[in-house]
Amino acid sequence: MQLEIRPDPAEVGRARRWARSRLAGSGMAVDEPLAETLILLVSELVTNAVVHTGRPAVLRLSLPGAEGASATVRLEVADRSGRAPVPRCVDGDATGGRGLALVDGLADRWGWSPEGAGKSIWCELDRCDRPRKGTETYGIEASAYEGFAFEAV
Repeated sequence: MQLEIRPDPAEVGRARRWARSRLAGSGMAVDEPLAETLILLVSELVTNAVVHTGRPAVLRLSLPGAEGASATVRLEVADRSGRAPVPRCVDGDATGGRGLALVDGLADRWGWSPEGAGKSIWCELDRCDRPRKGTETYGIEASAYEGFAFEAV
């Protein structure tokens, strides 16, 4: 399933709402830790595409069916900028630039690849019975990072 994203910061909220509605249809509770992490990652990747490329993008979401407790959730954001994501080192006073580190810390896997004239940044979360490293590991609430972004232009 996918959602077309316009180059408008308001699209980040729309993308989160869309992802939450898809979670409900997959049998995944929206308050499940994996779901909260997924919504945070949607915010990160969509904000990046909207703010740092200024071009339309496509959000893709692959969710497991309700039948399996163990499965992989995949999130991709494809944009029309061919520039690779660049991790940044920021100091404690910076208001942005930590997004790739957040994606790296929360996702089980992530990466990027060229796609047409642009690129696709993706991440995967494993849904399993064991407790996962997630936002609770870092002592933060997912809502504390609504709108927080990384720079990958």
